[in-house]
Amino acid sequence: MPSDMKERIALATRTLLVDRHLKKLTVKDIVEECHITRQAFYYHFAGIPELFRWMMDSFAEQTLQAVLAQENAEDGLRCFFVMATGLIPYVEKGKRSNYGPELEQLMNQYTQRFFAMAADMNHFYLNCSRAEARIILRYHSAAVQGLLQNWTPEDTENLDQIVHTVYRLVMEGIPAQENRK
Repeated sequence: MPSDMKERIALATRTLLVDRHLKKLTVKDIVEECHITRQAFYYHFAGIPELFRWMMDSFAEQTLQAVLAQENAEDGLRCFFVMATGLIPYVEKGKRSNYGPELEQLMNQYTQRFFAMAADMNHFYLNCSRAEARIILRYHSAAVQGLLQNWTPEDTENLDQIVHTVYRLVMEGIPAQENRK
């Protein structure tokens, strides 16, 4: 069991959403699952949306650290996809809960934030204006989210090809068919 109370609450939440398929998540359910008082929950979080934000912050930080530990940007992107596809069952179950809209909005925000941080740290889009870079990042974030939202077992089998194609799109663009050799 996690030693940190916030982690313990997050683990209980994941258990309720994924293992128990709970659709209407309440603070009462969470405190009963992790055997704490409501006051203990509210000491750490103002409510369930703040709990989701904390969970997303924690995951985003873990993902960013793992991505940055890779030798190059393409390996980092692969690491991101591996971690993100591992999160799909949790996100899908969470989106079916009474907090689905909030969770979906958080996913959008965190994907954009993640790509913006990665671009800043790797000095991408230096030849673009800030406005152009924001549009590019929004576009790539939405495209990756679209891939992840419709992820299939076949996609998992073709992960390396998908990562390489996305990497090329992000870094180089892909020339029109007639220009290829």
